[in-house]
Order: sequence, then C-alpha cells, then structure tokens
Amino acid sequence: MLLLGCIKEVSDYELAISLPNGLSGFVPVTQISDAYSKLLTKQVAQGEPLEELNSLPDIFSPGTLVRCIVTSIEKREDGSRSVKLSIDPKKVNKGLSSTALAAGMLLSGSVLSVEDHGYLVDIGVTGTHAFLPHQKAKNYIKAAKKGPDLKIGQNLNCLIVEVKNEGRMVSLSIDRSEVAASIASERQNWALSNLLPGLVVKARVQKVAPLGLKVTFLSYFTGIVDFMHMDPEKIMSYSPDQVVKACVLSVHPTSRAVRLTLRPPFLHPGGAPRQLPGQRMGAVLEEATVKAFYKQFGAVFELDDGTLAFARPKHLSKTRKSLKPGAFKEGSKHKCRIIDYSLMDEMCIVSLKHQIIEAQFLQYQDIHIGDVVEGKVLSLKPIGMQVKVADGIRGLVPSLHLSDVILKQPEKKYNIGDEVKCRVLECNPGGKKLILTLKKSLVQSKLPVLSNYEDAKPGLITHGFVVCAREFGCIVKFYNDVKGLVPKNELGSEPISCPDKVFYEGQVLKVMVLKCEPQQERLLLSFRLSSKPNAEDKWKYTPKEKQEVKYRIGEIVDVKILKKKDNGLEVSILEDEDNVVAWIPMLHLSDFVAISKLLWHCLQEGDVLHRVMYLCDKGEHIILTRKSAVISAVQEEQVVRSFSEIQPGMLLTGYVRNVMPFGVFVEFPFGVTGLAPKVSMSDKFVTDTKDHFVVGQTVIAKVMSIDEEKQRVLLNLKVSECSGDSAAESFALLNQYFKELKEIKNLLKRGEPSICELVPGKRMHLVMQDVREDGSALFSGSSVTGLTVIATRYHLGDKNIAPGEKRKAFVLHVDALTSEVYVSLREELLKQRP
Repeated sequence: MLLLGCIKEVSDYELAISLPNGLSGFVPVTQISDAYSKLLTKQVAQGEPLEELNSLPDIFSPGTLVRCIVTSIEKREDGSRSVKLSIDPKKVNKGLSSTALAAGMLLSGSVLSVEDHGYLVDIGVTGTHAFLPHQKAKNYIKAAKKGPDLKIGQNLNCLIVEVKNEGRMVSLSIDRSEVAASIASERQNWALSNLLPGLVVKARVQKVAPLGLKVTFLSYFTGIVDFMHMDPEKIMSYSPDQVVKACVLSVHPTSRAVRLTLRPPFLHPGGAPRQLPGQRMGAVLEEATVKAFYKQFGAVFELDDGTLAFARPKHLSKTRKSLKPGAFKEGSKHKCRIIDYSLMDEMCIVSLKHQIIEAQFLQYQDIHIGDVVEGKVLSLKPIGMQVKVADGIRGLVPSLHLSDVILKQPEKKYNIGDEVKCRVLECNPGGKKLILTLKKSLVQSKLPVLSNYEDAKPGLITHGFVVCAREFGCIVKFYNDVKGLVPKNELGSEPISCPDKVFYEGQVLKVMVLKCEPQQERLLLSFRLSSKPNAEDKWKYTPKEKQEVKYRIGEIVDVKILKKKDNGLEVSILEDEDNVVAWIPMLHLSDFVAISKLLWHCLQEGDVLHRVMYLCDKGEHIILTRKSAVISAVQEEQVVRSFSEIQPGMLLTGYVRNVMPFGVFVEFPFGVTGLAPKVSMSDKFVTDTKDHFVVGQTVIAKVMSIDEEKQRVLLNLKVSECSGDSAAESFALLNQYFKELKEIKNLLKRGEPSICELVPGKRMHLVMQDVREDGSALFSGSSVTGLTVIATRYHLGDKNIAPGEKRKAFVLHVDALTSEVYVSLREELLKQRP
C-alpha cells in the first residue's frame, strides 16, 4: 500500500512517520535507498566511518512529507501493531515504467551521486537515467539549510522537466516554486497501477455523505475524502459537482481504493503540515466539546483553543464494551488528555481513559534525570532488568544497579510483574533511552542530584557510585554519565595502599567536589567530607603560595628535568634556592605537536632546557611552556590579561585545549578561553572536527564576538581570516620548526647515533629478512642495527625478492619515535643522482 506520510522524528537508525488517520510507522535505515544501503554495507565492512555517508539527522528533517510503501505489519508483545515502511524509490515507484514518464509528472527520487554539473537521481524506474542540474537544486538547498550540497540518500520531491529517448533520459527539478505549481493532469497518462500519493489533482465532488465525500479526478478515477480530511473551514459547504483541489493520500493496490485530502497545507506539493506547540503535548483539558461521533471510527472534539482533536473508540472508555454512544452527543463535554499529534491529519489525538489522564508520564520527554519512578518488571536478562514505566515507555536497570550489592541471582529477588521503585540515571528522549537504578541508597538519597558538570561546585556533597577502583584512586559516576576522579590521597583520612581491595564496583558513597573544569568535563572528588586540609597536606599549599609571589606569567627561566612522565616533564627551576618543582606538559614542549612528542622521546632526566616561560598555576604545580609562538606573543604584549580586554577583531596566539564535535576550545596565556564553532574552524567544509585540529596545537585565532553576561568568547580559526603578516609569520614558524628538528637530531646522536646518519635520499645495501601479510618486506643491515626497516609492496619494485637476498635501497623516511625506516627498491629512484 502506498501512503503519503510526514516525518515525525529522526534518529540514527530510523525515521518515525506520521500517517493519515492517526496512524504511525517506521522507516528503518536500510529502507532509504539502494545507494544509501550500499554505503552502510561498505562502512560496516571496513569498520570505520565513511566521509560520504551522512547520518539520517543530517539528511532528513521533521515536518517533511515523504511517499512511503508498507513493507510489513508486525504484531508487538502488547498486542499493538508496528507498521514498517520504505521510502526507497525502487519500491515506491515500482508501478512506473520508462515509457510512462511524461513532463510535468511529480514523483519521489533519491540522490544517487554528486556530479560536476548536478546530481544523478534514483527515481526507481528501470532503464531510466535521471539528472538534476545544480541550477534546479540551488533554491531548495538554500531553503533546506542542510549544507552546500545534496547528500547521497536524500529523498526528493522531483518534477520531470523533460523526457528524452523514450524515457531513457529525464531531466528533473526540485525548485520549490516549480514543484508547488505542479498539478497532475490527464495528459500525463496516470494509471491506477502507478498513481502516486502526494499528487495534487482537480477533483469533482460526486456524493456528500456523513463520513466524507466521494470524488472523481483525472477523468476516470474515483476516490474518498473522509471526515478528518475535509477542509475544516468548508466542512458544511461541499455540494455535488463542486470542483475542488485535492491531494492523493493513499492508494491501496488490491482494493484499488484511493483516499484524498482537502486540507490546505497539502494542496501545494512540497507543503508542510502545521506542528503542535510543544507545551500542548500531555495537557489535560477539563472540557472538550464533542463535534461528531462515529461508532466505528471514534469521536471528533473541539478543544479550548478552537482546534479539533480525535479519539479512537478504545480511548473513549475503559473497554470497548463499556462504551456508551449516548454519552457522546454533539455538544456534550468531556475531560481528556492530549496523548499525541497526527501531523497528517493536523489533529491532536486525545484519550478519555482515567488511567491515562492521571498518568505521571506519557512520553520520554516527561521524565527528568533524578526523578523517582514506579514501574513493572518486564524481563530479566544478563545485561539487566527491563522495566515498564508507562505505556510506550520502557527503561533498563543495568545489572550493576539491581541492588546496593552485586546480585549473582537477581531472579531470586525479582519476579516478572513485580512493582519496583527506581530512580532515573539517564534519559535520552530522542533515542528513547532510559537508564534506571534500584540502589536504595540512591533512590532514597536526599542529597542534590549531580547531572551536569556546571553544577559541580567545589564543596558540593552528593551520592555517587564507584565504577572503577585502581592503584591511582577511584572513578565515581553520578547522573547523566557525569563522572570524576577520587585520587589516592583523597580516598580516606588514613592512607589506602590498595584501593581495589577497599572499594568495589557499584558501591554507593558520599563524595565531595574539590574542583571542576566543565569545558574539559574534568571533575576532582574526595571521600573525605571535611573541607579542611590535614597537616600532611600543608606542604602542597605552602610552595604554591611562594610560587605565586615569586613568578609572574611571561617570566623566562631555565629548568632541569627531574622526571619523565607519560604526559610531560617534572622539572626544577634552576638558580632558585627553594628548588621549586614545575611541570611542562608534553604538548607544551613545542608549537608543533609531532615535534613535542619527538622531543619528549629524546630528552632524558638531567637534561637542561633553556628559555622556558611561566604560563600559569594549576593545582600543585606551576605550568611552564616552551611554545615559541606563545612566548613571543606574551613578550610582544600581543595578549589579553583578562576578559574585559578582549575586543572583536583581535588576533590572538593560543593553543587548542579541547576538540569537541561542535567546535574547538582555545586557551590563551593568562587563562582566557574561547570557542571556535564548527562553521568557523576552517575554510573547508568541516565534517569531523578531529580531522582539522588536535589538542595542544598552537593556533592564531580571531575574536568574532564576546558575551559579557555569560563570559563567552567566540573565535574564528579560518586561515583566510587569521593571517596577519602571513609571509613573515610563516618564515618565522618554518625557521623555528627546522631549529627544533636540529635540536632533536643532536639529542638523538647520544642515544641512537645510527638514526641520525639515515637521511632521506641515502643509499645503502640491505638484506631481505621476511615478507609480511600486507606484501611489505622487512630488511636488515649493518648500518640499521636495532631499527625496523620496511619497504611497502609498491616500493619493492617489479622483481621478486627472496629472503636472504642483498639489495640496494633508497631511504624515504625515518621515524625516530618508532625507530622505523622506510625504504624503496624501485629502479627509477635509485637511478637518480644523489
């Protein structure tokens, strides 16, 4: 059966579709189009995201009309039916043949590929190539605001502009004004086998009946307009032989019944039905007036704001048998609740059932994190317990949360059908995901609910649960996936040597917030609920006070490396009587992230670093930086010392603090931070922010705007916007890069002298050792002892080489970090003059 539907919700895996007469259905991600399914299969096969594959929310928007075909109707456990749909043009347009195509026809298409002059579109007609020129798509793209181009799999309402070669080639348009003006006509030779929903036709009223109208259209078609789809403004004025504009809603293939609508928003192809204001959903109305009652279909009500609503027979009374038609005379008033909104009928769906009117929750949006809810046990599985909170709302209690202690046999404590009181840990209405806990200490807790990092103010005491206990301390989780670290020294008043033996996963404990950095989503916690530091902790605070007085931001010092740690260097400041200990994060060793890692690899404890700048004071240590661009900016006073000094248009040197899906956070000396949103990150279109920036990268940012009230700075990182004296700056940066490379080479000489002698272009004799699975080969030789020498399959040349053979090779690249040398055996490289 073919239907016109309206997208209600879009998730990553399916589209929820509103259908006529209050029905709804789902389009799985595999039923979008052939081209989209192929990309999905390719992504699954290679196990990583494809650039050309866009998610459903990137392609589809709620409120858009789509043509659907019913693929199956499944019966759910609770007896309700689930309607599965497809919007694949090959299925929707299966009744059309290439010879039946005519100019002016309106049909569904799906973007197949992006070409130089336009798009190839799949219209589901075998033997026909459909092309959409850029000129006919630009207005649509501008209005849709879904990026600069149409995307593969995007569903389009296409108008055939021209048909060539007996239907083998067609030219399309999706221009909104052209599509909106199209009316199906007899000369397009529509047949019942290929008639499509969404077509706007001129119809003649044949008969007026209490439940609707019977109409004729396109010369010999007959159809029905039911009472829900007559224009509410003209419902009493229809008469036989009257000519009206109508839109095809559905076509049933076996009964050959065609249903149409006369509602205004559907009478222009590509129109969109009216939405229900969000605050109306779930509203309880004391008096709704009956406008009409139909024993088989239900009742139509007029609500307090004059809009119409519909209730099915099952929602008019407790049971169908107890339904009394006499209670629904025209003009009678009833208490009801809005439980849904049918986009296709532009009507609220209401219920008069007492248990629904009194229900605490109707949809996932009604549930808030931290709410205590009651539910019924539906099932017990290894991952946890499924709980029914209300009709259509189900939640999961993970096995860790079935009790304050871990239950090995939960089936002995809980039975299917039991009533349970839970607390909401996480709720994602879009994904219909609800995570609950049954831990009594959390359910009965009177302490504040911590559900976002912004609320984690130092000194806050709340309940959390342990998710991990290791030698470094405990990771504690709260609501909405907020988590933090309790370091080893904050686990208790007495030192705890083995936290994993004292604390267990799932244990609920009171914790106090010590420090929070919301933008980094970093949270430092303590199990010691007293805010006063112990005597043993005093040493941490005294040096800090001295350091604050002694060193100022921008001061240059020389340091000696005391200890190498995974993420940086612990150093002592030379020529300081107090032997002040400071910290250089690995990414602050250089302006260049790759060089930072190389420098860290080459440096040893005891080495002295010159010209290091005092940057800030965080926690126990003062932080130093060796980034030359940042040091120059501070010394040349091209910095802002506080938020009040920032002005739009300024160019500031900083470093990337965090890369998020929505943008990049940049930190500047003196602690000011700003956000470069995704649209302002690059001159190129940004799909994934991580492809453009990495944490620690030195950047020049332009201040776009400031919000004094919220203390926010918006930045622009586009090269075209941020280049000042670009030539001079570029040469200075390049010079610094080579200077640091030379420094690394000198450091390598003492530990790995053989690597320093290997430069790209050097020729040497090597012995082949082995061939790997990917076709690359490993070599050895006296000049490369202790190094891994690799030649990829391409660089082995055309000749077959056996293990043990000696060959001449050409050095392509030396990776000092991994001690790998890449070589080539190709003749054309070896023949070149050294």
